[in-house]
Amino acid sequence: MIRVILTVTYILASIVLGSTVGLFMGWSTGILCGALIFLFLLQLDASLARRRDRKAHKAAIAGLKRSNAAFEKALGETRAKMEEVTKAVEARANAQGRKIVSELQVLESLMREFAGKISSKARHEAVEDIRAERRARDTAPTYLEGLGEPELLETIRASLEENRVDLYLQPIVSLPQRKLRFYEALSRLRAEDGTVIMPAQYMKVAAPAGLMSVVDNLLLFRCVQIVRKLTQKHAGIGVFCNISGDTLRDAEFFPQFLEYMHHNRDLSGQIVFEFSQDAVLKAGKDGEANLSYLHGLGFALSMDHVETLALDFAKLKSMGFRHLKVRAGILTGGMGMAQSAVASEDLKKLLERHGMNLIAERVEEEKTVVQLLDYAVDYAQGYLFGEPRAVRDGVIKTAEKPEKTAPVIPFRRAG
Repeated sequence: MIRVILTVTYILASIVLGSTVGLFMGWSTGILCGALIFLFLLQLDASLARRRDRKAHKAAIAGLKRSNAAFEKALGETRAKMEEVTKAVEARANAQGRKIVSELQVLESLMREFAGKISSKARHEAVEDIRAERRARDTAPTYLEGLGEPELLETIRASLEENRVDLYLQPIVSLPQRKLRFYEALSRLRAEDGTVIMPAQYMKVAAPAGLMSVVDNLLLFRCVQIVRKLTQKHAGIGVFCNISGDTLRDAEFFPQFLEYMHHNRDLSGQIVFEFSQDAVLKAGKDGEANLSYLHGLGFALSMDHVETLALDFAKLKSMGFRHLKVRAGILTGGMGMAQSAVASEDLKKLLERHGMNLIAERVEEEKTVVQLLDYAVDYAQGYLFGEPRAVRDGVIKTAEKPEKTAPVIPFRRAG
């Protein structure tokens, strides 16, 4: 439309100018001048149009160059981010792979050790050295009452070989709020008929046969699995994992255990390794070095089965002990039986000076809690707050908001 208007304008201008020339110089000359003027205007318009087109093309090309540069920049940033994500994924996969390899190596070593310790020769020697003895306990199931130690050892061996080892958890609560703070992990073995074999029953037989490291390390693997599930939603809840004195002194296995925990040191804030007082006192230089190494990885240590409080607390602190479990009966009974240098009400302050928490265990009555509050006890554990329960299918759930008392957990009862 614009082109038509311009063309008409050029024609009119040519006619007007040609007519003007024709009045003075003749009509033939005027027509020629008008035609020439019309052609000149057309050439001028075409030249201006080409110039406009060139400018438009240059602008378009510049725009395309800017767009291309922006695209290349965005593409480069995307590639860089993809490389970062790829490297992060590869690093995570490699780390996970190393952990899996470490676990497999430990399991392989564990199975080799187990296979050697349950050889026919070892079984024969155990049967010859350990004479038949009835384990008559009021709480013991009838099935176990009928077994002598050789038969019980064979039952324990079969339970380990067939992986009939259950993980039990018992809550540890803070006082006075009674909020869930930790779980203590305990192992139970199951006989072929489902009868639960308690630690007091199997340790006396398994320890002389060299099987406690097998039990402890199956428990350790379960603890690591449970803690990883807990940390997904409840990073503030830790797990006490018991390690026997036999395992601590096992020169063949314990270094592999330390290597395994080195690869899992990201759980140092959630796993507390617990040793009996007897195990710590008999650890020797190598055992104490092992405890210090665990502490160096960031893991806290706990001592239980305390019979005497005549301890070198500064040394315990240097080795990494951060928790001391004392039976509630000792605290409420005047401390005399434990050879304590301080009274019950002063024990918390003594431990606090050495960076240790006091945990009262075997709490079964409310009146005991009232007495413990007078001693400013940090934490408590016992049937009053929850009995040990077997983990159901390796899954544990806790309340989204901690209750004032330990929450009910969907466990299955043993037996």
